Amino acid sequence: MGRYFIKRVLLGLLTLIVVSITVFVVSRASGDVALLMAPAGASEQTLQEIRAKYDLDKPLPVQYYIFIKNALHGDFGESISFQRPAMDLVLQRFPATLELGGVSFIIGNLIGILLGVLLATRRNRWLSWGGNTFALLGQAIPGFWLAVMLMLVFCVILHWFPTSGMGGPAYWVLPVAAMSWFSISFVMRITRSALLDVMDADYVKMARTKGLAEWKVVWKHALRNALIPVIAVSGMQLTMLIGGVAFIEQIFRWPGVGNLIIGAINSRDYPLIQAIVLITAAVIIFINLVVDLAFVFVDPRIKYE
Repeated sequence: MGRYFIKRVLLGLLTLIVVSITVFVVSRASGDVALLMAPAGASEQTLQEIRAKYDLDKPLPVQYYIFIKNALHGDFGESISFQRPAMDLVLQRFPATLELGGVSFIIGNLIGILLGVLLATRRNRWLSWGGNTFALLGQAIPGFWLAVMLMLVFCVILHWFPTSGMGGPAYWVLPVAAMSWFSISFVMRITRSALLDVMDADYVKMARTKGLAEWKVVWKHALRNALIPVIAVSGMQLTMLIGGVAFIEQIFRWPGVGNLIIGAINSRDYPLIQAIVLITAAVIIFINLVVDLAFVFVDPRIKYE
């Protein structure tokens, strides 16, 4: 277990280094950074002073070393658009993104598991057809398209929910519905398949022969092992939610990091882009590490090398 943990941490650090190199090179390959930071019509002397002040006149390897050294101290530079430290902006917006992603993740898993159990235990032809159709649509319809349709129907036509912002429960309904749509269908399909596989296992048959109620057999014995595949993909699922939240936040004007990075990309605000990408990557790597380590508590049969 200890060696596996160390390997996973080292692999996560290596991934973070690759991400930092990629975002560093791409942000500088998009154009002269000094032109973005200088006022309109700035002279060549002003541009040279900006390059010297922010170490843009040094070779790229030296710039990267300075960037990493500052980043380790939480200094990603000052946002060009907001004229504020990029780190402060990200930390200010990140809680809203984590809240939206976390609520969508929880709701998606709860509803998905319940529907998966229902489809596995109720052998009804029409129910099975409806579940398969829902799973297909849930994984085929893009979240941003669903968000636009939800806004059109429930905000513009019916006026049931507000169109944008973050506030009371009414503000959460449509963004969470758009984000959890894929998770519900994905978890439902995996739960149903896994539960059908374990329902004929010997320990489930033994539980039935002991006279246990069917709901106890399903929820206490069969579902525990059936949830192992669900946990296996939970890290990937949460990663997809956090990675795809930008479009949902942009549509509903949710004050999170996703909305912030789209504005940063449009304005080529490279310090802000670097801060958002690296912090988001660190969070995703941490989530995947926690999920991997959780297997040892869920399934003791798994051996870590």
